[in-house]
Amino acid sequence: MSTDDTAPADLFPPDTAEGQPLSSRNANRPQRPDSDAFRAFMAEGWAASSSDLPAESPVAAHAARRRRAVSERFPGERLVIPAGPFKVRSNDTDYRYRPHSGFAHLTGLGLDHEPEAVLVLEPVDHGAGDDGGNHTATLYFRELAGRDTAEFYADARYGEFWIGSRLSRAQVTAQLALETADLGELEVAITKDAGVPAIGGTGIRLLREVDLNADALVDTSRINTGVDLEKADALDAILAEALSELRLVKDAWEVEQMEAAVAATVNGFHEVVRTLPRAMTHPRGERVVEGAFFTRAREEGNDLGYDTIAASGNNATTLHWIRNTGDLRAGELLLLDAGVEAESLYTADITRTLPINGTYTEIQRKVYQAVLDAADAGFAAAQPGVRFREIHLAAVTVLAENLDRWGLLPVSLEEALADEGQHHRRWMPHGTSHHLGMDVHDCAQAKRDLYLDGVLTEGMVFTIEPGLYFKAEDLAVPEEYRGIGVRIEDDILMTSDGPVNLSAALPRDPDDVEDWMAGIWGSTGE
Repeated sequence: MSTDDTAPADLFPPDTAEGQPLSSRNANRPQRPDSDAFRAFMAEGWAASSSDLPAESPVAAHAARRRRAVSERFPGERLVIPAGPFKVRSNDTDYRYRPHSGFAHLTGLGLDHEPEAVLVLEPVDHGAGDDGGNHTATLYFRELAGRDTAEFYADARYGEFWIGSRLSRAQVTAQLALETADLGELEVAITKDAGVPAIGGTGIRLLREVDLNADALVDTSRINTGVDLEKADALDAILAEALSELRLVKDAWEVEQMEAAVAATVNGFHEVVRTLPRAMTHPRGERVVEGAFFTRAREEGNDLGYDTIAASGNNATTLHWIRNTGDLRAGELLLLDAGVEAESLYTADITRTLPINGTYTEIQRKVYQAVLDAADAGFAAAQPGVRFREIHLAAVTVLAENLDRWGLLPVSLEEALADEGQHHRRWMPHGTSHHLGMDVHDCAQAKRDLYLDGVLTEGMVFTIEPGLYFKAEDLAVPEEYRGIGVRIEDDILMTSDGPVNLSAALPRDPDDVEDWMAGIWGSTGE
């Protein structure tokens, strides 16, 4: 019988394990010994875990001030902010753990600390809480099981034998100046006295869709106590909004973290340029570029802040090109959009568009200069007291003027710039700026009047990233433009004296870019 004629049932092996529960099937792989002798031997003979208390982290005082701000906003309500659980990548393997940014911001915990942890702000009398606030804060998390337990060696997700040691509750309290409790006590902490505030219950606000178990626990409590779920969901949304808005202005510690992330990212770009000659010989040169940057991100930081865009040639006209499967050809451009995430979880976000062989062609330089002029116009517009949206307007106006001068606009410049026109946006369809911090697109849940319509304030960190994208299949432009995508992106700190370009160490001027690349290669790059 040919394979095409094989009956579907014949593709399955005989079923010989009908009695094995599905929940135990993943245990087939480890082939762990399970004898009494083994369990007894594994439970003894281990050195004691360190009980030394760490020094208080520099972030602790900043996190406490952030919690105090939230406490002032929501007096009398119990606030529940989960870190989130592990996320499954495939079957029984998880993605590298990262807590929710709102949780990390209020606790100071970064890296891969305390999956499933939950921060609870418990309401107390006005001014009787932590630091004179209206709440006391407690971090609930799962402490590592002792080495005399089976979890130590048998649990691949939580056991120390598998994932390494973690801080004890006492050590976390010392490091973060934050009270801790066992995760097993969370249900009582969330549900006690919960109910409708109008009849004496304690209202709960939850950072939703972070931890399904926390969602279920709070929702069940609300159902049992007669809370209107639709109204409660609306209150939860306001909490998420507030936590996002709390990150609009960075404190001094956060700025230091941003500066460190940017410095590591600049080093990553240097590494990419060093790798370009090899990348040009590889059928997946974009992957070589991606790998070079990732190596630097893991060496100097925690991880990538987002998937690297290593887009060459026409791929650079795809705004979020992260497949990175293309080759690199001399005479074309490489658009590299990448950022290192620091161990504190703050990330940079920088883009440079590089000539792959080290020299811009005349038409590439023409497009590049227009984008650079737009970026400079956005930077000049970014002044304290100016609305955030003015950065975008200044940058795209310069782009429109260049497109008009090149004869590419189908209407007059005035018609294109009018709200009912916007023809120039065909080649620049995205926004010019976004806030930056723990999330690459930080503060995304903030209200419009505090984000797009917000006023630039000292301590804000944001990007300026205009671009022009002429797709190879775009028949609205002359052939010489097609397949050219250029974006220039820098990370900006607003100070009382005006904007500061945190990523200025990375060359932007086309001549400087060529000189920089040639200097790394030790030749002209040709």
